[in-house]
Amino acid sequence: MILLSDDARNSKSTRRVVWVALLLTIVIGLIFVITPIMLIQPFKAQTQRTVDISFLMRRISPLVTIAASVLVLFFWYWLWKGARWYGKAVMVLIAIPLFAATWMARQNHFEWMFQPNKNIAYEKPGAVNFINDNDMVLAVQHNGEAAAYPVRLMAYHHLVQDTVGGTPIVATY
Repeated sequence: MILLSDDARNSKSTRRVVWVALLLTIVIGLIFVITPIMLIQPFKAQTQRTVDISFLMRRISPLVTIAASVLVLFFWYWLWKGARWYGKAVMVLIAIPLFAATWMARQNHFEWMFQPNKNIAYEKPGAVNFINDNDMVLAVQHNGEAAAYPVRLMAYHHLVQDTVGGTPIVATY
């Protein structure tokens, strides 16, 4: 049995506490970015509560991830001197997702998910074979011209930019 001095034991236990704090900081930073992505999805039903939580987390995630990244750098500084090469490698590897999340917190992934479809092709009603009689459509009539947009096909993009009767419109679902 190897006996450690009180200083060595405190140092080892302190390092453990710092490692746990490092891991918790990374997890908290990731939660604030990943949760809104998981809650708001194009084909998944959302409640008002999940939308509110998602937008709140989305709004504060830039601050949370910056604070978490600064804390991680502080923990790195504290742990780096006494760490072996594999400990340093682990510190870098576990922090990469947080630094990626810090970048992601400044992006608007909702726009990535709900971009308008720019490659829309139009057909005359009699030539269409992919719409069933019971499919819901968004219909627009203006200046003697009409257009119908199948809701099933709009479910992912949620909007269509078009011109109906000489007037530019945005049909949204």
